[in-house]
Amino acid sequence: MFGVYFGKYLEQQGVLTEKQYMDIIEKNRNKRVKLGLIAVNLGFMTDAQAAEVNELQKATDARFGDIAIEKGYLTETQVGELLAKQGDSYLLFVQALTEGGYLTMAEIRQKLTEFKIEYGYKPSDMEALLSSDTDRILDIFIRDLSPDETDKNYLRLIIRNIVRFVDNRVRLDKAYRSDHIDTEDVAVQRIEGDVELFCSLAGEGNKVIGEGFGQEEFESLDEDCLDACCEFLNVTNGLFARHLSSEGDETEMLPPEMYPGRTELSGAQGFIVLPMYVRGVKSDLIISTDAKANIRSGGNQ
Repeated sequence: MFGVYFGKYLEQQGVLTEKQYMDIIEKNRNKRVKLGLIAVNLGFMTDAQAAEVNELQKATDARFGDIAIEKGYLTETQVGELLAKQGDSYLLFVQALTEGGYLTMAEIRQKLTEFKIEYGYKPSDMEALLSSDTDRILDIFIRDLSPDETDKNYLRLIIRNIVRFVDNRVRLDKAYRSDHIDTEDVAVQRIEGDVELFCSLAGEGNKVIGEGFGQEEFESLDEDCLDACCEFLNVTNGLFARHLSSEGDETEMLPPEMYPGRTELSGAQGFIVLPMYVRGVKSDLIISTDAKANIRSGGNQ
């Protein structure tokens, strides 16, 4: 997941084109990091040692770890640690950058420093981004709002479900509050009872969400596609309602609603809006503690 954040920054800096950025993200989905790159990144080996072992592999057809142990560069324990990190999203992205000739390791380190400064990321933020832990990453983008626990728990659940059921190439942006939202192509569901919640997905990214969750392609963001988004909300809210029930809260999920085209949202309690990009396409996750929030679409209320 780190690659979608750092890669977007490199695109904005002109290091990558949008196509190169998206190609790397797509190609990395099923790749594994080379052990030499991990060993160098962790400080277990030098660049020269890793290059030497790589050359020996070509001549001996032996495994990287076995050669490195024989040469005295690594211990068996260290090789085990390297193997456990082969799916690391950060290292996969670094590997793609170096193998593609976009940046050297020294240039990547410099760009990482600039990336942290540009966005004001603290060491704990970088650890969260590198961990690919969606809960920790979400906290970076909502902390300025100080949301209550219900809102926070719901946002965590829905982002986890986007990653699980739709696509793991999700990039979040800074959340904000708004009393009135002018948007388009909205899928909505309301939860009423001891806990009230208005939950919606809006924007062109709903096509990606509908296709990912529905496991089919749609020619456009039509009612069938929005219906798949509604079903995604229904599944997510069913899990959330079950959690609330375990906490002793009685709730009722109302049937999902869809609003194609331009749509206005307003409510007495206002909204939290979390912009997110799935496969590079933006959709807004909009929630409110006002389950009766008002919706106007096509002149109808």
